[in-house]
Amino acid sequence: MRNETLEKSLLESQNEKGELKARVVELEKTLHQYRYRNSEMELRASLDKIEKIKRRVKELEVALQNCEMRIEFLEASEERQKEQLLRCQNQADILSVKYELESDRGQELASLLRKIKALSVRAKPYM
Repeated sequence: MRNETLEKSLLESQNEKGELKARVVELEKTLHQYRYRNSEMELRASLDKIEKIKRRVKELEVALQNCEMRIEFLEASEERQKEQLLRCQNQADILSVKYELESDRGQELASLLRKIKALSVRAKPYM
């Protein structure tokens, strides 16, 4: 009778052990599925971040191109202003000489033109 009880207990323990092993296998499978889902979600999140960064880079590239175009425009404008200043200086020289020879009033005008020229020379470094 004691043997039967021990055999019965042994059978129950073996059944329980088998059930526990099956449960462990099931839990491991579930754990693997959760890890896979988490990995998939992390990959999606990373892809989203990469796409956002790509869009931001594109925006910055467009902004850079706009700035480069603006710099080119400003440089061209600066060149035109320098040329115009040079023409004004030449005209001031010509008029200065012309009016200096003509009269006292012309001499005053020539003096003013020389002052304009001097101011334009001082303005060059700021252009």
